[in-house]
Amino acid sequence: MVVKVYGPDYASPKRALVCLIEKGVEFETVGVDLFKGEHKAPEYLELQPFGSVPVIQDGDYTLFESRAIARYYAQKYKHQGTDLLGKTIEETGLVEQWLEVEAQCYSPPITDLIYKIVLDPIRGLTPDPKLIKESEDKLCKVLDIYEERLSKSKYLAGDLFSLADLSHLSLTQYLMGKMRKEYLIRDRKHVSAWWDDISSRPSWKKVIELWPGLY
Repeated sequence: MVVKVYGPDYASPKRALVCLIEKGVEFETVGVDLFKGEHKAPEYLELQPFGSVPVIQDGDYTLFESRAIARYYAQKYKHQGTDLLGKTIEETGLVEQWLEVEAQCYSPPITDLIYKIVLDPIRGLTPDPKLIKESEDKLCKVLDIYEERLSKSKYLAGDLFSLADLSHLSLTQYLMGKMRKEYLIRDRKHVSAWWDDISSRPSWKKVIELWPGLY
C-alpha cells in the first residue's frame, strides 16, 4: 500500500519525504493548508491530535512526528536504499546522538528565526531585530560546534551520510533561501562543504523541486 504523507509544503514533512526517497519507498502526498486552519479540522485531529504536520498513513498504521517517521522507515527498510542508521551499534549510537543534537540544539534557534523572519511578516507582524539577533547568536554557537566536528569527519556521525545529516536539510534550506542568511553556513568552511554535499543529493533536490513551500 502506498504511504500517505500529509503536509508536504512545510519543513517538518520534508524530513519524512527525503527519507522515503532515500529508502526508495513509494508514497503520495496530501496537502494540509496551515494558514487556512486545515490542521485543526476534526478529521485531521483524529490523525494528529496536536494539529501539526506531518502525519503518515501506511496501510492501517498511522504515525506522526517527522523524526519518528524518519527513524521508522530507516529501520523498516534498513536493507533497502541508503543505509541511514549505520552498520554497527556504535555507528547507530553516533547517528542517534547527532539526531538529538539537531532536535534539541539546532532546531530551536533556527525555527525561531524562521518564525520571526519568514512567518511573522505573513501574519502581519513586524520582526523584532533584537530577538532575531538573540536567535542567530544561539544558532551560531551550535554551528561553531558543528564546524569543529566536521573538521574531523565528513558527516556528523562519521563517514556515512545518515539520518543525522538528513534531518538538517529542511530547516537549513531556509537559511540559504528566503532568510538570506547563507553567510551563517558559508562563513564556516567545513559546515559549508557539508551543506553543499548533503543538499546536492538527488533526494533533496527532488523534494524542493516538487514541494518548494516557502523556500
